[in-house]
Parts: sequence; structure tokens; C-alpha cells
Amino acid sequence: MTTEKHITSSCVISNNTVVKNGVKLFENPGADVAGFLLSVYQHFQFNYPKFYKMDNLSKLGWLTAEVLLEGSLDKPAYQPEGLGMIIANANSSLDNDIKYTGTIKEVPSPAVFVYTLPNIVIGEICIRHNFKGEHAFFIQETFDAGFVAQQVIYLLDNDILQACICGWADVLEQDYKAGLFLVEKKKSKESVVFSADNLDRILG
Repeated sequence: MTTEKHITSSCVISNNTVVKNGVKLFENPGADVAGFLLSVYQHFQFNYPKFYKMDNLSKLGWLTAEVLLEGSLDKPAYQPEGLGMIIANANSSLDNDIKYTGTIKEVPSPAVFVYTLPNIVIGEICIRHNFKGEHAFFIQETFDAGFVAQQVIYLLDNDILQACICGWADVLEQDYKAGLFLVEKKKSKESVVFSADNLDRILG
């Protein structure tokens, strides 16, 4: 059954800035990717020791989800199986694959190897927030908002999910961008109608 859907929260991290629901929360001009991601973690005073072991893609997605969901998702209103994710990027896990290839010349690093799949970022977010519903990671040349919206609409309209995070998370060396959206079947103070056009507009 078709239901009304809303983007109840959004977070975009790019160009060394963190923006939530259109409001800039933090910036650190001039920092490289690794330094910037660490500064975001420290600024928001997150406490999750596993963060330090993650690759840059997982750190970027994890931080974006953390800011996205903080104060925005009423978790007790949902069963874990009703919460899922649809994320895409252009470069898969290539940023980390290159680093892993470098370790092969000496001793292959299991700690680096474990992040040589792009959907690991979904796993990190799901573990953190106890999302146990459907999830998928797609590789696209550019963010295809129409395709992503279609996947989310199917999942929500068929009651496979009750709420869904969707969006984009991509890193390759010093080039990075993430934009995640919380989509629910209810309105909030910050919500806008869920549509491909609004996904594109917010991601920029």
C-alpha cells in the first residue's frame, strides 16, 4: 500500500563541513580526509573505540549516520527488523583496496583486508544502531536519486521496512562526500517530502 513518506533528518559531510538539516554544525578547513574525520569524531564527542580501526569510507558513513540519527530517530517506536539502509557510491572500497595492495608487498594486513568490501560501512552503522532489516549497497557513477528513491519506496510501501536510511557515501584518497537521509512514514518538525528531487537538492 502506498504511504506518505518524509525525510525526517538529513546529514551531508563534504568540503570539510558537517551540515544537518541545512544547518552547518562543524567545519575544519584545510584538514586532510583522515584528519578531518577524526576532528568530526572529537568535536561531537562520540565514544566508540572501534571507530579508530575503521577505514575512511566506514568512518565517513558512520559519522554521517551518527549525526543524522542523533535526536532524530525514535528507536523504541520501531523493531530492529523494521530499520534498514540503502546506500550507493562510485568507487566501491577502492580507497581501502589501494591501501591493502600496498601491504601485500610486505605482510598483508588482516585489519585492512576486512574493509575491502563497500558494504562494510552498512555493517558498521547497523551494528552501532541495531538495524536488522533489509539493506543494500549499490555502485553508481553518480548518485542516482531516482533509483535510490525507488528502492526505498518499495521497501516502505510493502512494509518490509518501517524506516530507512538512504543516500551516498564515497571516498577516494582526498576526494570524499556523504549524504544520508532518514526516511519515515511520519512528519517531523524538520521533515520534507521524500522525493528524488529533494534527495538531489539536499545532497547538492
